[in-house]
Amino acid sequence: MRTSSARAVRAVAVAAALGLAVTGCGTSSGVSGGGWEDTGTLTYWMWDSAQLPAYQQCAEQFEAANPDVDVVIEQFGWDDYWDKLFTAFVSDSAPDVFVDHTSRYADYATRGLLQPLDELVERDGVDLDAYVEGTTDLWVGPDGQRYGLPKDFDTVGVFYNTAMVEEAGYTREDLWSLDWNPQDGGSYEQLVARLTVDTNGVRGDEPGFDPTSVATYGLALEGAGEGFGQTEWSMYTGANGWTHTDQPLWGTRYAYDEEAFQETVAWWRGLVEKGYMPPLERTVGGSVDQQLQADRYAMATQGSWNINNLTRLEGIDLDVFPTPVGPTGERAAMFNSLADSIATSSPRKGAAWAWVQHLASVECQEVVARGGVVLPARQEVVPIAEEALSAKGIDIEAFTVHVEEGTTIPVPITENYSEVDAIMRPAMDRVMGFSAPVESLTEANRRVNRLFGTAGEG
Repeated sequence: MRTSSARAVRAVAVAAALGLAVTGCGTSSGVSGGGWEDTGTLTYWMWDSAQLPAYQQCAEQFEAANPDVDVVIEQFGWDDYWDKLFTAFVSDSAPDVFVDHTSRYADYATRGLLQPLDELVERDGVDLDAYVEGTTDLWVGPDGQRYGLPKDFDTVGVFYNTAMVEEAGYTREDLWSLDWNPQDGGSYEQLVARLTVDTNGVRGDEPGFDPTSVATYGLALEGAGEGFGQTEWSMYTGANGWTHTDQPLWGTRYAYDEEAFQETVAWWRGLVEKGYMPPLERTVGGSVDQQLQADRYAMATQGSWNINNLTRLEGIDLDVFPTPVGPTGERAAMFNSLADSIATSSPRKGAAWAWVQHLASVECQEVVARGGVVLPARQEVVPIAEEALSAKGIDIEAFTVHVEEGTTIPVPITENYSEVDAIMRPAMDRVMGFSAPVESLTEANRRVNRLFGTAGEG
């Protein structure tokens, strides 16, 4: 779920054009008037190809119960999805319904491009308590309006090569009791070091280890993490008591200048210096799953949405354990929930709302759960997903433990996503590429906060 730097710049440019195109649009919460047809052909956009078969089946369910409605599903890869969606809104050709992301929807909602759902939820008696705790809260905008019904949820865990971990002398119980701190990395860094092996067969915690010639890195590096670090560093900063913004949701001041963040990044970067994690420039040569399969990585911090891809790798057995306990005395994992949103430009919002309700229903989410790709948002369906994922050999509790123990941290939901990304992506790349010191993130933070008019605060 990453975009290139060039793509991020294009996204900012398109966002600016979008702002001009809808000036004066305003948010409307009414459910009457034009555009509420409940028949016709609906267009539905999504980005995850692994979930496409399940949602095709959901569409068949829906069409059987609603014979006057046809659902046409269009799937685009993550790298293209948001550019296409921006362009579709600008050209007045947006889909009726689309899969939305918490970090993105503010820019649409504040321009009046998303249909608020509050009156519809109340009118039809949608039980918001039926969803996994916290998922519905993520979809309430800064105006207090709801802009989506949750379809799934995700957290982050540490996938590992079971054979390598066993050979290194660790048990499952060892992995579940790991601790971490930004000074010496705790028992977690000891594991990373032990799993790192140079080309002479010397481990990272043994005398004579050569950090310049590594055969297997203890921990994968997918990238510098941009400004959110969902699968890269957020689990460490969160366990160190740091939060991205001044408020859990809809903050107006980012905190990349704080000591808790910068000392964590310095520790994380130190894993590259020690040879336990690959240099940033070497991450371009292959994806994390390819490197795991080739025994180049022993472990990788990844989201639950990637279970399907990782468990299908041939010639390697993977399992997962939860993120390590940090200085706060707790673990941390970024918590996110995708939802389905309705475009206000849709002339078929009646049918669109019926489709969104079906997508968020037990009937559809049971289908998704059995697919064993993601964790559905309906609480009563989660056990079905756990069974399907456990059949693939994955300890799903490593992800759900964060929800059960209340150690999740929300994806930072603010306005100006594209602009924040355009600043923090190159700033983090420079730090992790050793062309800028960690302290340079203080200036990047000032630039980010200028977007919110809070650059001089804190």
